[in-house]
Amino acid sequence: MGPPRAASPAAGAVDATAGVTVKVEIKNGIFELTLSNPDGIITGVRYNGVDNLMEILNKEDNRGYWDLVWNPPGQKTGIFDVIKGTEFRIIYQDENQAEVSFTRNWDSSLEGKAVPLNIDKRFIVLRGSSGFYTYGIYEHKEGWPDFGLGETRVAFKLRKDKFHYMALADDRQRIMPMPDDRLPPRGQPLAYPEAVLLVDPINPDLRGEVDDKYQYSLEDQYNNVHGWMSFDPPIGFWQITPSDEFRTGGPLKQNLTSHVGPTMLAMFLSAHYAGDDLSPKFTNGEYWKKVHGPVFMYLNSSWDGSDPTMLWEDAKVQMMIEKENWPYCFALSEDFQKTEQRGCVSGRLLVRDRYIDDQDLYASGAYVGLALPGEAGSWQRECKGYQFWCRADVDGSFYIRNIVTGNYNLYAWVPGFIGDYRLDATLTIASGNDIYLGDLVYEPPRDGPTMWEIGVPDRSAAEFYVPHPNPNHVNRLYINHPADRFRQYGLWERYAELYPNSDLVYTVGQSDYSTDWFYAQVNRKLDDNTYQTTTWQIKFNLDSVSTSSTYKFRVALASSALAELQIFFNDQDKALPHFATGLIGRDNAIARHGIHGLYLLFNIDVASAWLVQGVNTIYLKQPRSLSPFQGLMYDYLRLEGPCGC
Repeated sequence: MGPPRAASPAAGAVDATAGVTVKVEIKNGIFELTLSNPDGIITGVRYNGVDNLMEILNKEDNRGYWDLVWNPPGQKTGIFDVIKGTEFRIIYQDENQAEVSFTRNWDSSLEGKAVPLNIDKRFIVLRGSSGFYTYGIYEHKEGWPDFGLGETRVAFKLRKDKFHYMALADDRQRIMPMPDDRLPPRGQPLAYPEAVLLVDPINPDLRGEVDDKYQYSLEDQYNNVHGWMSFDPPIGFWQITPSDEFRTGGPLKQNLTSHVGPTMLAMFLSAHYAGDDLSPKFTNGEYWKKVHGPVFMYLNSSWDGSDPTMLWEDAKVQMMIEKENWPYCFALSEDFQKTEQRGCVSGRLLVRDRYIDDQDLYASGAYVGLALPGEAGSWQRECKGYQFWCRADVDGSFYIRNIVTGNYNLYAWVPGFIGDYRLDATLTIASGNDIYLGDLVYEPPRDGPTMWEIGVPDRSAAEFYVPHPNPNHVNRLYINHPADRFRQYGLWERYAELYPNSDLVYTVGQSDYSTDWFYAQVNRKLDDNTYQTTTWQIKFNLDSVSTSSTYKFRVALASSALAELQIFFNDQDKALPHFATGLIGRDNAIARHGIHGLYLLFNIDVASAWLVQGVNTIYLKQPRSLSPFQGLMYDYLRLEGPCGC
């Protein structure tokens, strides 16, 4: 491998006023990476006979870059910052590897002008490797000013004349619109800027479809490889994330992937599908340091461009190779811990619910993870530290490997059961630790036998009724696509069409939640473009009521967006509800085509005096109606009888 070197000036038009610039080139015989110096912006990727895979029509600082969004205290609007280094260093270089660094350091003269972080962007090229790695070390020193961090990521803008086919899963790949298709008159904006109706796209086959980058989001647990393919020549450009440890919010956190541009993102931290809860605030001069990445940008090619699945299948194989090699031994920052510096935790999780089984049950498929110490369930809002997760085996056994040293709590949740588990102990991981915890028992919330239940406790509303989209607002990728049918645009508007004059009524024992329970409790749009609150009803029969006893109503929410849930038992005209959440949620999953945001569980004591023998009605009211996107998604609802009834 040749050393990183200054690039030669290109022949072409003369601009006598231009300043002197020096670029950094790293090549290994397979491809060539060009970075601006000292900015550390990816200006060029030469591969397979193509001079530059990055968008050459863009300015050089708008091709491949690290960025963040931050805000000083008291300022709500975030400041977008493309991170440009001020100092370039060669960390290491020989014939097998090159690692370079672009740093930007903060001092008090920059207060209020720049985010108070020291940032070190690293790039790595290995011999024989068809691609490059990048990672970043962020540091906020003790005593530095307070600030909030709304987002940080790496973005890649590829050539729009070549990359037209996008893939992020076996069943989620397609020919994409051009960026010009999103602009008038070719594109017609819909309810918000990200959603556009393609009225006259360059590719006529796409006419009448909706394009919205949020239709291509993924949960982080599945967000391992995505990217773009060119047909002429057949080239793939892929973003591979081998570990979730540096991403925030746990395995269910949803993030953007690739979208029209062609744009490809490696997301590390964002408020998408969560709201401000997932934007860390650094206060009182606290010290913080974190490594984001490394992530891998993989390049591949084939002789035959007629079958794009060949490049996709190869990218998946490479993703598995990267996962197996994690944590990388070649990343040279001392802040990135190698295998021998890390620890492991194992054990077995059981579930104890005596109203289901007299014996403890295996927590099969449970999500078990380590995150910074907090309350049960706090991991889904944790956004400063590292997280390490696995899925339990069929017998509840789990083994979490390669844990960065530090103090953690162990958390879990079990599909099929409500609530969150937390081991009541702080685990201190030291280098080389292999901690065996033995059998752990989770006792999910339970006061009495199940009288009835609606849905499946899996933190998602996917089991409920998701309507067909408006035929004029379709993304054809998701037609006949059961797993992702909720990703169509405008599904919230279908509620008013299904229930134009009255709201949803669900009768226990007769109704079927897969067809009779709408996936989201949304407002009803009226003819004058205002919105009306909605009140759903659950009707159920009680043969008798145990007087002087307390029943329990459990409501698990999969999403909430500037909403409120008010609950009335048999009297919807009561001046005050029997229970109200107050204003909850900012995850915006309804507008962003998600089927969940952040999980909430409410456990409501129900006095027997609120119930009657015979037919009862629970009224679920969402009283806030300024927007079509204010609403709730339910995960699961259950009424429990008194203990022993």
